[in-house]
Amino acid sequence: MISTSQFKIGMAIKVEGTIYIILDFQHVKPGKGQAFVRTRLKNLKTGGVIDRNFRAGEEIEQAILDLREMEFLYSEDDNYYFMDTQTFEQIVLDKEKVGEVKKFLKENLVVGITIHEGKPVSVEPPIFVELKVVQTEPGVRGDTASGGGKPATLETGLVIQVPLFVKVGDIVKVDTRTCEYVTRV
Repeated sequence: MISTSQFKIGMAIKVEGTIYIILDFQHVKPGKGQAFVRTRLKNLKTGGVIDRNFRAGEEIEQAILDLREMEFLYSEDDNYYFMDTQTFEQIVLDKEKVGEVKKFLKENLVVGITIHEGKPVSVEPPIFVELKVVQTEPGVRGDTASGGGKPATLETGLVIQVPLFVKVGDIVKVDTRTCEYVTRV
């Protein structure tokens, strides 16, 4: 158990049985009434963000999380198979636990898997992934890098906007936080 005075950004806490990451907090001392701590919390399972107030000095359970590097092996039906890069232990996650990360997963990609009390809670992709373009419209003569964009389907099924000069077979770097094209590799 920790006090609200020990809050830090990035700390994991357990509130009503759900694990949250503290995104931001502020100690507030109003003119009347008791001081409190205003927080923004990210639900580790759903990714949703909520605002929540705690009384100053209130005791909250701290969640101990373990982040492990795991390599994505393959998917079958709605199951995703990962292997710990240190122990070579394999785990299977369903599509709900993998969530939106599945649109970046390709074989041998190393991701971070957050573990709480021995159970996987969430999957964190690397910030940038390199994916192959499998379908896009051909560019027209005179297309430039500063011109418009066009949709491109990547090997994982993800569709993003790319510059007009990108063609089928190119490998592009994608930012996993924004799902946007970064550069051609």
